Amino acid sequence: MAEPTQSATILSVTDLTPDVRQLIILPTSQKLSFLPGQWVSLKLPTGPKPPLNRAYSLATPPSPSGEITLVFDRVPQGLGSGYLYRLRAGDKVFLSGPYGRFVPPPRPIDREILFVTRYTGLVPVRCMLKDLYATRHGPDALLIAVAPTEDELLYHHELLSLAVMRPSFRYLPLVASTEESAVELMISMIRPLVENVPKMHPMLCGTKAFVHPLRQYLVETGYDRKEVKTEMYG
Repeated sequence: MAEPTQSATILSVTDLTPDVRQLIILPTSQKLSFLPGQWVSLKLPTGPKPPLNRAYSLATPPSPSGEITLVFDRVPQGLGSGYLYRLRAGDKVFLSGPYGRFVPPPRPIDREILFVTRYTGLVPVRCMLKDLYATRHGPDALLIAVAPTEDELLYHHELLSLAVMRPSFRYLPLVASTEESAVELMISMIRPLVENVPKMHPMLCGTKAFVHPLRQYLVETGYDRKEVKTEMYG
């Protein structure tokens, strides 16, 4: 059975960093009902066998207007990102969804949430944070976000402001140029957390090469595999 698909109009195109772009789009048939952390599948008319299916996480919670926000990075020779980088306001895309189980723990949240992200893996977490801290009584949470370069840190000033406004939220931005160095850096940051504090709600998002070793490390320190929530791509 074919997935229910609808068209959406691009309302705006914004470069967030030198290599990351944001699209705000408006579905034309019906509002998208989704949970923060979920993703949609875009059906792109490109590649050897179109449509090309590409998954993109939603960067903002559901809005009254029905607008949704997608964020993606420029992949060298990437068919999907190459096509999307050519789009402008007024163009249309086709999407299906939402999909995914990478969503916040059910409320009331009884433990601190540990968000660990690499680069655009921050996108679904940013959506969760905007929902969790929509009121002044958000849960305790720590975000450790690593980017390949300092100018590729996504939503950096927004997250700094959130940490100032919401004392229960802590934000630690880091830079590591490769997957391997990012994993090593993250393990060095996570180690004192798993050794010296009560169990947290770990939520990891990034490429498979980034998430797999971090999840394995947490399991080896005593977390059940099901306790470590992950979202992977690439």
